[in-house]
Amino acid sequence: MKIGLTYDLRSWYTDRGYSMEDTAEFDKKETVDALDDSLKNMGFETEQIGNNFQLIEALAVGKRWDLIFNIAEGLYGDGRESVIPAILDQYRIPYVFSGPVVMGLSLNKHFTKLIVNAAGVPVSPGMLISDIQDIKNCHLEFPLFVKPVSEGTGKGITEKSLVHSSDELKTMIEWIITRFNQPALVEEYLPGREFTVGIVGSGDYSEAIGGMEVICSENLPYSVEVKENYQQYCQYKPLDKDIEGECKKVALDAWKAIGAVDAGRVDLKGDKNGRICFIEANPLAGLNPIHSDLPILARMYGIEYQKLMEMIMKSARKRLNL
Repeated sequence: MKIGLTYDLRSWYTDRGYSMEDTAEFDKKETVDALDDSLKNMGFETEQIGNNFQLIEALAVGKRWDLIFNIAEGLYGDGRESVIPAILDQYRIPYVFSGPVVMGLSLNKHFTKLIVNAAGVPVSPGMLISDIQDIKNCHLEFPLFVKPVSEGTGKGITEKSLVHSSDELKTMIEWIITRFNQPALVEEYLPGREFTVGIVGSGDYSEAIGGMEVICSENLPYSVEVKENYQQYCQYKPLDKDIEGECKKVALDAWKAIGAVDAGRVDLKGDKNGRICFIEANPLAGLNPIHSDLPILARMYGIEYQKLMEMIMKSARKRLNL
């Protein structure tokens, strides 16, 4: 079986003038090579394709693959993570991880919350603000947490994201709308502990393989800067036994509600009463073997990188009948 790898190589974009913030979600060569090596260890033939531009060029000259292992985040628009799955669907080339609808949905944190809440999963009260004039319709209880509605890797989250007044709220919303050219998601702040849970599988075959608590020093938000320097700012620990069951249930219920497949992560936080609430889902979780959250938490439960990759491939092949 020949497997193509699609990904956004960070250096490919920075070499063309894109900033480090623009490319914060993109991968280093070491991640692509680790994926390639693990697939080869399973006996697959591999080809490193690259991003959506490179995929289109390869398809145009007639290249085809039996399966695509897709970790490409995309560059522009709120459907950027959907681009490669949508292209592959048109060429009827199967791929690992979720399709364009789930990718587009999960990138929009507001839409995702509406769906998981409708499925009975606890969420924090919130609203979307697309225009600064909409603040007058915000009747949520301070303190509030404000972030871009369609960013990943903690982009747009700063120490100013936690707001305590209407003036602070207005300032933060204006910054998000201007800087990221998208609406702001405003939510009642969840003051409890923060967790992330790893999921492998699809539908009724989904399994929460483990989770970890994220403890940031000095109460820093889990921003892009903190994530990139997690060894300095964060402590990760396996889920305590008294909270593990609830975390896994909330994560699995959310995962199934949005229809995500093969593997990913679900982020959670406790409310003021300690109830575990859904924050967001990541069906395109980072797969750097050392620094990404999913491989880190998997190791805590005795699942090394190669084993994690084998579990992901098993899920995809079962789902696709390959």
